[in-house]
Amino acid sequence: MPLKRNLVPTLLLAVALVAAALWLQRDREPVADGAAPPPAAGSSTARHAPASAWPAFLPKEARPVLRRIADGGPHPYRQDGSVFQNREGRLPSQPRGYYREYTVETPGLGHRGARRIVTGGQPPAVYYYTDDHYDSFRRFEPPREPAP
Repeated sequence: MPLKRNLVPTLLLAVALVAAALWLQRDREPVADGAAPPPAAGSSTARHAPASAWPAFLPKEARPVLRRIADGGPHPYRQDGSVFQNREGRLPSQPRGYYREYTVETPGLGHRGARRIVTGGQPPAVYYYTDDHYDSFRRFEPPREPAP
């Protein structure tokens, strides 16, 4: 009988450990082998834009995010592309579903961090950047590839 008595707590501990591991991985859904795929050829947003064409406040990690937005994904985080609700009203008022959010990675962090790009419209017509988890936003225009 001691085996049965120890089996239930052991099973509960195993379930709790699996649940904790899944909870810790909830923000990150890797694409294929864990790396974002290379952007598709022909995307019109900032494919060959020189660094000087980018707003100075945007970190270099924002560039691949904007390429994936222009290409329609895929995105490395499951929340990317989800509706940003603008609950605090820091962006202009729009109908629900107008704004979408995307993670801008912060080097050295093992989680999503605070940096985001929020777009408005489908396809995106306006772009905002926040580096303080939605406390403030800066509107910007991504550079466009020059016409041939």
